[in-house]
Amino acid sequence: MRSIQWSDCPKAEPSIPAPSKRTQCGTLEVPVDWAKPDGPTMKIAVARQKATDPKKRIGVLLSNPGGPGTPGVDDAYYAEDPHEGYPDGIRSRFDIIGFDPRGIGRSGQFRCDDKLAAKIPNRPKNAAEFQRMRTLNQQLAESCRARSGAVVDHMDSVSVARDMEAIRAALGEKKINFLGHSYGTLIGRQYARLFPEKLRALALDSAMDPSRPDAERFLRDGSAAVEDGVQQLADWCAKNTSCALKGRDVKAVVRGLFAWADAGRLFEPGPHGPTKKKVTADKLSDFLTSNLRKWNPQPTAEQLSLLNSGRGKVTWTDSTPEIAWRTVMCRDYDFRLRGWDQYRELQQRARSDAPTARYNSQALDMIAGCQGWPAAPEPEPAQAKGPLPPVLIVNAKHDLATPLPGARRMKQEFPQGRLAVLDSVDHWLYRKCQSPLPARAVDTYLRTLKTPSDGTVFPQR
Repeated sequence: MRSIQWSDCPKAEPSIPAPSKRTQCGTLEVPVDWAKPDGPTMKIAVARQKATDPKKRIGVLLSNPGGPGTPGVDDAYYAEDPHEGYPDGIRSRFDIIGFDPRGIGRSGQFRCDDKLAAKIPNRPKNAAEFQRMRTLNQQLAESCRARSGAVVDHMDSVSVARDMEAIRAALGEKKINFLGHSYGTLIGRQYARLFPEKLRALALDSAMDPSRPDAERFLRDGSAAVEDGVQQLADWCAKNTSCALKGRDVKAVVRGLFAWADAGRLFEPGPHGPTKKKVTADKLSDFLTSNLRKWNPQPTAEQLSLLNSGRGKVTWTDSTPEIAWRTVMCRDYDFRLRGWDQYRELQQRARSDAPTARYNSQALDMIAGCQGWPAAPEPEPAQAKGPLPPVLIVNAKHDLATPLPGARRMKQEFPQGRLAVLDSVDHWLYRKCQSPLPARAVDTYLRTLKTPSDGTVFPQR
């Protein structure tokens, strides 16, 4: 059995806070391809903070921050952070274990041709552009293999779950506790399928759809969530005098902006009126998905008002996705399309679910990025025999990134699953949302295995 040799953590870059002095770091050697356990290996970066009260210690708490493709050692580096870390009641009882998923951060330094990635048309307008997108995606994958090695084809959630099992064994623990956020919930679900008897607790925050939806259902679910987000903004404006669109039909304003964009008559606002820089319908969809997902309604309404009037300054968010998520998403979900005609039909069907907002740009990014990506989806792991603990899932009712229908399907995966919903537009509920209630429920569950009643709805405040 491979082990982890612990030592002080490496110094952080000058612009990044230093890890807690209580944090220890190490690496664990694992196979690049778990189907070939005696083949080439790689090292997984692991960090830990030991429980502050050994007498009350329950075990280890592993986590994954999602992304997909986000480094995870920070969970242990900054476990004491008063805003985004863990409360004393958790740190006293658990060793906090963070790890960078394979290929990410200190676990492989994933690299690709960034200049090539910038040339890929992520919103093709015709069959020729769709084919160019597909061809360049394939070339991008080849550049990733050339610069990062064979791990590029083995960054799927099943492989990461197997790495987690290797970490458990190296720590000498009989069972682990796991807290997954966003895409990390799928990794937790895969671990539960492969190693159910090795879980003491499984908490899933903002759950991915585990049923492997095809591209159409994935986009339609996401687009319906954005449409719902516009409705939530309209409802907020109807109740709040601070809304810049107070007294206006918010959905009509959005539809009007799209109509101008379709006609080529929507321009970025300037200090003295509209500039000459056009705003496309695709850019407007990106704006809605990005701003509604963060749910800060007052500035979102202000920005829409400025777009509508043509006077002022709109802040655009760079929504270009990380390249690394292709190596995960395109192995976990089958988003492959036959060609341009199916891609166009996909968008048209999404608009039936989102007549105001058009589509979810994050979901469409993921679908577009998998066109031409050469690695085929990983087969679904079979459910291993063994008892599962009660599983807690928390999700926002109006989540744009992980819509509620997917969380409900995740709950159906577990006989003793419990789903608690926060009545808000939010994503990532553990200490990063408008209400403290989801985090309290998760903390109570991790300590005691007691869950809220299935179907519990947390109020927004």
